[in-house]
Amino acid sequence: MVSILSSFESRLMKLENSIIPVHKQTENLQRLQENVEKTLSCLDHVISYYHVAKDTEKIIKEGPTGRLEEYLNCMDKIQKAVEYFQDNNPDSPELNRVKSLFERGKESLESEFRSLMTRHTKPVPPILILDLISGDEEMDTQEEMSLEHLPESVLHDIIRISGWLVENGRNQDFMTVYFQIRSVQLDRSIKGLKDHFRKNSSSSGVPYSPAIQNKRKDTPTKKPIKRPGTIRKAQNLLKQYSQHGLDGKKGASNLIPMEGRDDVFDIEIDAYIHCVSAFVKLAQSEYQLLTEIVPEHHQKKTFDSLIQESLDNLIMEGDNIVSAARKAIIRHDYSAVLTIFPILKHLKQMKPEFDQVLQGTAAGTKNKLPGLITSMETTGAKALEEFADNIKNDPDKEYNMPKDGTVHELTSNAILFLQQLLDFQETAGAMLASQETSSSASSYSSEFSRRLLSTYICKVLGNLQLNLLSKSKVYEDPALSAIFLHNNYNYILKSLEKSELIQLVAVTQKTAERSYRELIEQQIQTYQRSWLKVTDYISERNLPVFQPGVKGFNDGLEELCKIQKAWAIPDMEQRDKIRRAQKTIVKETYGAFLNRFGNVPFTKNPEKYIKYQVDQVGEMIEKLFDTSA
Repeated sequence: MVSILSSFESRLMKLENSIIPVHKQTENLQRLQENVEKTLSCLDHVISYYHVAKDTEKIIKEGPTGRLEEYLNCMDKIQKAVEYFQDNNPDSPELNRVKSLFERGKESLESEFRSLMTRHTKPVPPILILDLISGDEEMDTQEEMSLEHLPESVLHDIIRISGWLVENGRNQDFMTVYFQIRSVQLDRSIKGLKDHFRKNSSSSGVPYSPAIQNKRKDTPTKKPIKRPGTIRKAQNLLKQYSQHGLDGKKGASNLIPMEGRDDVFDIEIDAYIHCVSAFVKLAQSEYQLLTEIVPEHHQKKTFDSLIQESLDNLIMEGDNIVSAARKAIIRHDYSAVLTIFPILKHLKQMKPEFDQVLQGTAAGTKNKLPGLITSMETTGAKALEEFADNIKNDPDKEYNMPKDGTVHELTSNAILFLQQLLDFQETAGAMLASQETSSSASSYSSEFSRRLLSTYICKVLGNLQLNLLSKSKVYEDPALSAIFLHNNYNYILKSLEKSELIQLVAVTQKTAERSYRELIEQQIQTYQRSWLKVTDYISERNLPVFQPGVKGFNDGLEELCKIQKAWAIPDMEQRDKIRRAQKTIVKETYGAFLNRFGNVPFTKNPEKYIKYQVDQVGEMIEKLFDTSA
């Protein structure tokens, strides 16, 4: 057994000694084979770089249109080839070839980016813009309206190209191309909206897209944005006042074209207000689009450049409106300030959204709107102050005075102007507050502005009263002067009471209403004194003295009735009140005269003195202030 085992062990050792070298040799051979395979693989990889130019040249020459992903894959291959030759064989002619191909491919991608942007960037239709503007008020938040500036597939390609150019092309030129194309589109969209207003706007409202109706709940009809058309009448009358009252022209005939011109101007204001809202909404939409295409650290700067032209045009148009208002104020055409009110009110309402949209833009961009607002406030405040002064200094022209003592044009226009301020109380108050040096702009409270506006209105009314007193002296007859003042004071009081003006006046003048009632009563008493010269003929203290050749009661009554019949008291209630009071006084005096002397033979011709019955006298007085009677 020992012998057998020893023999077996010996054989195993021999076998092992013979197999181990073979095994080692096999390992070496396998390693050699792997090295050969790796070398061949490396050679294939290296050789592939030499084939890149030939394999991709056709696709690169044909361009990326319609096969962007394939094109970008080719560009990736070319870029790797460029990197290989630069690292391993910088003197190789292949490097120049792939470099040239890479630049050509990059240019084609830039060209494709420009082409896609140009072909698919179109102005937003005016109807869609109007729906977008009104969407805030009338749509559920879940149904917030958004614009599709570019088709989805096109947007996908543009995003891919911009991403590749930033990452691989190390190129920012496409951002310039982007903002230039989108800037033109934004400007054309806003101009298109303005043209739409010129063609289609009317006093009844603004046409909107019928398609949008289906998306609305509980709003079957669209409420148009409030238009400043309510001020048109005031503008016309104030223009007429300015020319008629200040320039010494009768003015009615040469004012006929005004209405048409004001309609056009009204539409221009309306269009401008809508364009301001459109700019904000479209700029918001542009920024959302831009964030998908432009790298984050370039977004604010690119957006700033994109909106610049449209914003400049908007501000320039606002400056033109301010400039036109300033020129009109120099001409004493104070109606021009009314065009600023709705615009300024809208700009201030939109300012928070403006600030939000322009967040991150340059300081110069951010300051454009505040600059326009300040300019409008200064111009508006100047117009308000000059209007108040002009009310005081409106010259007394005899031929311009109403012959019948009715309400003066200056009064009706001044009140109409003040009534227009009611729609823009905050705006007007802020205008006046902006000129106050005692407070900083940030500390203006609404109560402070309201008190300033109240003080201003009281100033205009005070100036108007002074001017009316001066004008009343033009009349030779004190009674007609009293009727004139009565009519004007009564018109002022009734106008104040019918509107909220009385509440505004009461902020600083608590007794204004009572003061006007006292003034009206004073003028009635002054008027009534005109009848004393008639009733004195038959008053007890003058009887029974009758002097031949002296006018009697009948002549005085007839003359006074004839004169005062042509006078006017437009307010029916006041007219009846004055007639009634006068009838009572005259009938009582005449009745007492008849009772005492009706049957006394104090003259051979009693009909000369007793021509009318008491009721007939009453009927004559009833026809006062009525030319048709």
